Amino acid sequence: MSATLELAAGLTGNVASIGYGLAAIGPGVGVGIIFGNGTQALARQPEAAGLIRTNQIMGFAFCEALALIGIVMGYAYPSA
Repeated sequence: MSATLELAAGLTGNVASIGYGLAAIGPGVGVGIIFGNGTQALARQPEAAGLIRTNQIMGFAFCEALALIGIVMGYAYPSA
């Protein structure tokens, strides 16, 4: 019975790692969209560079916060 519980605990950790890896795709795509559209905006309106960069940095921070929250949840709730 103990071996079954150990196997289940190991499987839960592996599934959580795979789940986080799949969940990290979202922020990765979001960061790509933010910087891609920011580059296009800078090419169209170079005079608004300060505002565009500020918005890019804020969007990047929010996307990365989602990824960091996801990895912390894996450690905070390991049995979930």
